[in-house]
Amino acid sequence: MSWCGIEGHDDVVNRFRTSLQRGRLASTFLFVGKSGIGKKKFAQRFAQALLCSHTANEELAPCLQCDSCLQIEAGSHPDVETVSKPVDKSTIPIELFIGDLKNRNKDGLCYRLALRPSIGDRRIAIIDDADFMNQEGANCLLKTLEEPPPRSILILIATSEQTQLPTIRSRCQTVRFQPLSLEFVTQHLREINPELSEADAAERAWLGEGSLDQALEFLDPELEGFRCELWESLGSAAQTDYLKITKDISTFVDGAGKEAPKRRQRLRHTIRLFMLFYRQLMLASFESSTKAKGLLGEQAQAAQRAGQGEATPMQIDRCLQALREVDANANLATLIECWIDDVAAAQLGTASLRR
Repeated sequence: MSWCGIEGHDDVVNRFRTSLQRGRLASTFLFVGKSGIGKKKFAQRFAQALLCSHTANEELAPCLQCDSCLQIEAGSHPDVETVSKPVDKSTIPIELFIGDLKNRNKDGLCYRLALRPSIGDRRIAIIDDADFMNQEGANCLLKTLEEPPPRSILILIATSEQTQLPTIRSRCQTVRFQPLSLEFVTQHLREINPELSEADAAERAWLGEGSLDQALEFLDPELEGFRCELWESLGSAAQTDYLKITKDISTFVDGAGKEAPKRRQRLRHTIRLFMLFYRQLMLASFESSTKAKGLLGEQAQAAQRAGQGEATPMQIDRCLQALREVDANANLATLIECWIDDVAAAQLGTASLRR
């Protein structure tokens, strides 16, 4: 069952519908969940439902055909403000929240959210990429969060609560979005690419971990080839050659060209591949009849038999840290070397303890 063409989030729909029917809708929300699962589209549909001129708010069923719904779809509704990180920036500029120096506090999202609605009965603001708010930008929101303008709704979209400052989290009602089902992602991949076999689509869906965007990226033959080589190296029954892995990662990242966003995205893919491997390695540690699932079951079990499993919690933590460093604009060459050195040190350290 889907709500307005959005799959997998019916429990969130029911939660909002109940709040509206009871007249207890909050003013500020933090949408959290993996990227590529429909959070931004949900926020747009939610805005359409609240401003639709053909249906009541309590129904949470936008017609998607009235002028208001069509304007929101086109991004031109005067009562809906959307802010996101520019492609060429590492954070959301403060000017998008409070205006530039000449128009400070007379422009930007905070100023416009406080204005009276133009044609609807609410004003709605959506902050996409809220993971990329810096402390200065987050602080600009505090007054708006502490004293929300009447008849206003503010939605922040992020991948996790931990990416937000405590002062932001404490003032928002958190709404958690679950990953999409593997069956839905598999079916959608085959609709996009009819030539894709059921097995290949299922593999990409598993690699995407419930994110349609991530699954689509694994249709890239170059990324798929790198994945196979990387997991073969990590799953070696012999001692892992981390020096070779470091060189392979650098070559793969450099292959994206000179544009920094593309290079960083390739490194994000690489780090996620490490985390997938380590999670399967941990699965191979559970129960005596253990069988790791997924594409690398045999490789994970071989690594487990070689005694590589003890370090995986530390290695996963280091991968999570590396993802944060990528988003913080760290130098990629230095990041790769330090990250792989730490991953290797964790494995070597546990091996020494065993001896």
